[in-house]
Amino acid sequence: MIKNKINKEKIGFQKIIAVFGIILFVGKIIAWKLTDSDAVFSDAMESIVNVISAFMGLYSLYLAAKPKDEDHPYGHGKVEFVTSGIEGALISIAGLMIIYEGINSLIVGKVLNKLDWGIAIIAATAIINYFLGYISIKKGEKENSLVLISSGKHLQSDTVTTLGVVISLIIVYFTKIYWIDSLVALFFGFYIIFVGYKIVRKSLSGIMDEQDPELLNKIINLLENNRRTEWIDIHNMKIQQFGSSLHIDAHITLPYYYSLREAHQEMEKVIILLANNTNRTVEFNFHMDDCKPISCSICQIMECPVRQHPFIKRIEWTPENVTSVEKHTTF
Repeated sequence: MIKNKINKEKIGFQKIIAVFGIILFVGKIIAWKLTDSDAVFSDAMESIVNVISAFMGLYSLYLAAKPKDEDHPYGHGKVEFVTSGIEGALISIAGLMIIYEGINSLIVGKVLNKLDWGIAIIAATAIINYFLGYISIKKGEKENSLVLISSGKHLQSDTVTTLGVVISLIIVYFTKIYWIDSLVALFFGFYIIFVGYKIVRKSLSGIMDEQDPELLNKIINLLENNRRTEWIDIHNMKIQQFGSSLHIDAHITLPYYYSLREAHQEMEKVIILLANNTNRTVEFNFHMDDCKPISCSICQIMECPVRQHPFIKRIEWTPENVTSVEKHTTF
């Protein structure tokens, strides 16, 4: 029930982003028609991407909220990475269009009109975009939604470019140096391409299951700070992200003389520890290994009835050794 409520809240907020995207786009088109400004055109082009990406994000959140099925045993969460990547690509294309228009205007030349109206309209859209983007990022971070985070960052990058447009229009209004407008459009065109690249890069890392160092460190520190002597080692850990959900694979080494029930209870303690200390839905696939004689040197069970080698030292768990496929040992 809690998960369904969170999904509905995310989808509801994405609908708000989509509606505001349309309203702001219309406002910027009006400002562009009034002023004939390349800088305003650059802002309007980015708003087209805002509208498209908002509806794509809405669709991806809908898919990600669907339960697992026979065709998608890990769920539909990966779609968030796909739609986020398309959004980044669209942003980059918009940047190229802006650069083209800016260069064309520098060559041909143009005179701008009704800059006072353009300044007022564009400034209003900047304020709305900033607060909407801020709320989207905070909500995305709280609910681990790449769609809401990327939408928020896009809106905030739009705010930066919009403020630049406002400043350039003010300068042109007082100086009548119209080529400044085209130069500003070129600058923001390149900036928008850079923002698009970063979003595409982030989405590709998710699709390719690239390791998230910050997440891995957080999980390993949690295990290290709460480890039990019975957990001889944890290794071969892998973490996959499916939208806002996680899938964790790992091997845990336990005393070989444990009964199946005892071993399973220890494994469950690890799982409960991780599940209770994350605000994300987590799926676990833990493999139980029995200890070998080489494990004695790091085993902290001092009263072990079958110890074959003396204890040498405690191995601190780090991203390097917990993700290693080999069991831990001092040999």
